[in-house]
Amino acid sequence: MAKWTPKHEAPEPLEGPVVATVTGGTILWFVLFLAQLPFYGWFEDHGHTWWVWTCLVGTGLGLIGIWYARGREAAIERDAALRARTDPPAVDSPAE
Repeated sequence: MAKWTPKHEAPEPLEGPVVATVTGGTILWFVLFLAQLPFYGWFEDHGHTWWVWTCLVGTGLGLIGIWYARGREAAIERDAALRARTDPPAVDSPAE
C-alpha cells in the first residue's frame, strides 16, 4: 500500500471571533434548556428527558469552552506582544 501524500498544501487555519462564537452557542444551549423546562412533564412521559439534560450539559460545556477560548486568546495576545518586544525592527534594504 502506497503512502498517502497530499496533493496541495494545507490552508492556514481560520481565526475569527472565537470567544463570541462559543458564547453565542452557550447562550443558545441555555435558552433551549429554559424553553424545555415548562414541558418537562411531557418529556418525562414520553421518555425524552435526555433532551432537557443535553441542553444543560451543553451549557456547562459551553462555559468551559468560554473559559478555554478566553485563555487561548489571551495567550495569543501575550505571545504577539512578547514577539513585538523581542524581535528587532526590520531594516529596509536599499533598492538597486
